[in-house]
Amino acid sequence: MSLYITCPVESVERATAFYTALGWTLHAEMSNQDASCFAISADQYIMLTSREMYESVGGVEALVGGPDTPSKVTVSFDLGSQEAVDELTERAGAAGGRIGDTDDYPFMYQRQFDDPDGYHYSPFWIKPATDPAV
Repeated sequence: MSLYITCPVESVERATAFYTALGWTLHAEMSNQDASCFAISADQYIMLTSREMYESVGGVEALVGGPDTPSKVTVSFDLGSQEAVDELTERAGAAGGRIGDTDDYPFMYQRQFDDPDGYHYSPFWIKPATDPAV
């Protein structure tokens, strides 16, 4: 099963630049002037569509928020190391994203960032078990 998360954005061009700066791969076959599709990992994608395109599908006009509307969804995903979490989050900040909290739990390291349209991401790393009884 493939997963596609669709997000309406103010500017497809700006969103494309932001996600390219994160180092994610543009799926050109699924992209055009009204949408950009980025692979987050194998079979997992983020679709960034113009507001007009998003509104035209399924009568969702009332659901389209803006950059000042709090995200109702957090997109969380695991990465291979604490360094990978930090690198992605710092790239997001350098590309114009808002950096949020850092949570360092005994079992997990997690950071937060929002893209320029207000979509909330929470990359994390699950720490290896240090107690053999766990």
